[in-house]
Amino acid sequence: MTPMRTLLFVPAQRANMVENAAGIPADVIVLDLEDAVPPNEKAAARDSIRASIASLKAAGKSVHVRVNHLDTGLTKDDLSAAIGPGLDGLLFPKAQGGAQVRELDVMIRECELHGDVRPGTIALIPMIETARAILRCEEIATASTRIAGLALGGEDYAADLGLPRTPQANEFEYARRVIIHCAIAYGLQPLDAIYTTLHDEAGLIADARYARSIGMKGKYVVHPDQVGPVNEVFAPTPQELASARKIVDAYDAAMQGGIGVIDVDGQLVDVPVANRARDLLAYAEAIGL
Repeated sequence: MTPMRTLLFVPAQRANMVENAAGIPADVIVLDLEDAVPPNEKAAARDSIRASIASLKAAGKSVHVRVNHLDTGLTKDDLSAAIGPGLDGLLFPKAQGGAQVRELDVMIRECELHGDVRPGTIALIPMIETARAILRCEEIATASTRIAGLALGGEDYAADLGLPRTPQANEFEYARRVIIHCAIAYGLQPLDAIYTTLHDEAGLIADARYARSIGMKGKYVVHPDQVGPVNEVFAPTPQELASARKIVDAYDAAMQGGIGVIDVDGQLVDVPVANRARDLLAYAEAIGL
């Protein structure tokens, strides 16, 4: 699975922002047809989205599109406009249950067939944005084989609970844990909510570090300046990589000698610890470290 440390939202109707996104080192560019596009600009955003996808792919970017929810009546038009060669994934806002995801999956497959795309190849990331969605998180996670991750939609989730967003994000604690466990259980990537305070790098880094520490694998961002710090947080440090290499080398040597549990710098190392170190090294290679 390709790592997704940073996923940058870009309003699909803003040609200058789409052009600039080609040079931003986010792992995924998310062309937004939903909240960032006013109702009177939805059609224009759809009209330009295929060309935007092509230009971003030519620049070597991975491209997702956030469509409008099924209840809006706009989803089919969004899918028809966006699905074609070059599109890597779709972001589905306000997923409420498995039935909606299955309905969307059918619509995506129909558009793939008409859009010269091999059916089943476009990934899907449902956004978990309500209390009901949290209660149905496992159902959502298993509703389609094309699901690649689960994303926390922070603003709508906080609004659904009737709570303000806070710098500490305590209001997300339960939701983050549920999303992480459901995603990991089914081989998906748990992806964290945006940090809404712009020009607050210290707060962004603290928020991202905490998210990583409890199991999130990446984070959505809304400003180019947020990409670098979040990429760095979700990348292993040189010290972590050196420790992982030491553990793997020492454990492999011990196994050759018939020893299954060893001490590496005072840390007990057995199969799960060695496998975790291998996973970290593989992840580092996948993101180019």
